[in-house]
Amino acid sequence: MNMIRGKYPPFLGSETGNGPAESSMFHVIPVPLERSVSYGAGAKNGPSAILAASQQLEVYDGRSVPAEKGIHTKAPVRCGGSILEILARITESVADSIRSRAIPVVLGGEHTVTCGVFPAFASVCRDFGVVQFDAHADLRDSYEGDPYSHASAMKRVVDAGIPLFQIGIRSLSPPEADYRLKRRIPSLDAELLARRGIPSKILPKSFPENVYITFDIDVFNPALVPSTGTPEPGGIDWYAAMELLEKICVERNIVGFDVVELAPINKFHAPDFTAARLVYNLMGFITRKLRP
Repeated sequence: MNMIRGKYPPFLGSETGNGPAESSMFHVIPVPLERSVSYGAGAKNGPSAILAASQQLEVYDGRSVPAEKGIHTKAPVRCGGSILEILARITESVADSIRSRAIPVVLGGEHTVTCGVFPAFASVCRDFGVVQFDAHADLRDSYEGDPYSHASAMKRVVDAGIPLFQIGIRSLSPPEADYRLKRRIPSLDAELLARRGIPSKILPKSFPENVYITFDIDVFNPALVPSTGTPEPGGIDWYAAMELLEKICVERNIVGFDVVELAPINKFHAPDFTAARLVYNLMGFITRKLRP
């Protein structure tokens, strides 16, 4: 493979170059945001690490060639200024991709980036929900005095009236646990998946048809992906995650997704490549338009 260099090379650019924005199915949007991490640092380097690792992917994902539908990588969102200014830039970049009839693929950065994504969909799509893959509930109203902390990202989703479904949760505070019960937020927590396996149907019948997937890399077992700021024991393995994602793609229409919270470890490439393969596999599930 011919390696394309630079801090933000096009996703899979070594094989396909950078697809034209106007005709590509996927728009990859790097967002190197890191301002509220509360343990390990490095999430700002996640987007560039995923893009660099994607240069080593094969275009054939084992079933098809998702890249044939077109992948365009946009310039990274500038992450200077206030958090509200940064979120507004994320919203505009995502909205621009939606106007181009592309599927936004946002690479974080800390989980707060999702707070800039969902307003773009809310303005054009009345019927959509968020499916969250995560070790943590992220339902704190604020954390360390910050309502836009990475630990509050999903609370902002719920506050906006957007249905939420959580997968892989295994760490939450008492107020978050109470809030989930009070709001009846549906979930498949990590312990339930470990004990009972993956159900035949993932989402409730009442969940919206259009779905945005937010995938915090710490949902994986840290033995697979230790490169994250707040690792939690247990978690989902590779094939379980792929089965869950594929079933959701079968059940619903995926309008976009993000992969966040990768904090690369210098000279330890496996987690970076895992994240890149995750992105490309999800593209594959979407492009094949799977049906039950």
